[in-house]
Amino acid sequence: MIRPLAIALAILMPSAAMAQAKPRDTVAAIATEIRARYFSAEKGDAIADALESEAAAGKYDALTDPRDLASALGNRLRPEDAHFAVTWSTEAAAPAPPAGRLPPPGPGPGGPPRPVGADPARLGNYGIESAQILPGNIGVITMRQFAHIDFSNADDPSRRAIDAALAMVANADAVIIDLRNNGGGSPAMVGYLVSAFTKPDADIYNTFHDRQGTRTEKPDQFYAKPRLDTPLYILTSGRTGSAGESMPYTLQAAKRATIVGEASAGAANPGGMVPIPGGYRVFISAGSPINPITKANWEGVGVQPDIASVAAGALVAAQKHALRAIVAADSKRVDAAWALEVLEITHPASILPAYVKDLSPYAGTYGPLEVIAANQDGTLQVKRGRRPPLTLFALNGDVFAVVGDPLVRFAFERDGAGKVIAVEQRDPSGGSQRQRRDP
Repeated sequence: MIRPLAIALAILMPSAAMAQAKPRDTVAAIATEIRARYFSAEKGDAIADALESEAAAGKYDALTDPRDLASALGNRLRPEDAHFAVTWSTEAAAPAPPAGRLPPPGPGPGGPPRPVGADPARLGNYGIESAQILPGNIGVITMRQFAHIDFSNADDPSRRAIDAALAMVANADAVIIDLRNNGGGSPAMVGYLVSAFTKPDADIYNTFHDRQGTRTEKPDQFYAKPRLDTPLYILTSGRTGSAGESMPYTLQAAKRATIVGEASAGAANPGGMVPIPGGYRVFISAGSPINPITKANWEGVGVQPDIASVAAGALVAAQKHALRAIVAADSKRVDAAWALEVLEITHPASILPAYVKDLSPYAGTYGPLEVIAANQDGTLQVKRGRRPPLTLFALNGDVFAVVGDPLVRFAFERDGAGKVIAVEQRDPSGGSQRQRRDP
């Protein structure tokens, strides 16, 4: 009888066939591919020579588990180029791209076509996590990946998806593109997105150089109606990498976007996975970008933010910057002013008016409204019939805002003796509804 534990161990442990290659043989094979494929022949030779010397000295001999060897080699190579990676798998590898050239534009090299239901790009909505309008008319598009666009296909799904997201924010007064968790993808999507905010044929696109020539990031087709004057913000973090860095780098160099957040990962040099005997794969950078404005790229240094912020606070930092500009340009934009007022309050409970020792003076019934005090967290609950309750926090004096909806205000009114006698619900247009407190 075969025990379940034995079955599990058999699944987890590498097969004998896959583990046959000795560490020195694997290192030698990887060094050979780096020497033949790395975009800089001089640096590729130096990296390969160092690997071979380390292997000859026995540095990797004890790593007989291929998973450990793959991790060790990946960790060793990554400081040389942020794109270097070594993996091991029992699955058959896709064919390697031609030596000395960047892989063809697209989602990945070779391999049989996938059924529609298993298309990872479609399952991930082509990298677009969300598109929304925030209070103050700020548009936000969140992208976790840049899916490839096939410009020869008029009905390409990736292009339709990003066009829909851009249409969602077409009337926004400022646009934020959130790339804090974007690890990269296709340069075709990068170029197309850049063209959505810049003039057609602008000389701003990165050119990728490999051993045999160049390839531009300029898209085959430009976005039809670019937003040339709309304030644009791009959020980055240390997880923003590769093509995810190319877009903010390009737009920052062109002085078309404000970068908010943390410095990006610093992985500029694209390439592809190369199979190595024994089930290994190594990602080797076959090209390197050069920006026409900076004459450089972001390898090793990342895209530096114009407005520094911890990654978690980057969206709020960008919103504040955009809303301040809107209010400064138009004093009648009450919606933007109210949205900004809420964002600038860090600890709502700490700004309760000094004369309010607790929130109980506000509690009571005001016509169809019931106000309930929650003194422990400095908030009020407002209930109307069967509707979900609203949670309020103090802004100043007797004015409260709604958690999650900065475009609604509740202002309590007092009599000459200081007793709360009414509440007024206000909106940015100037409309209001006043309810007197029940005796």
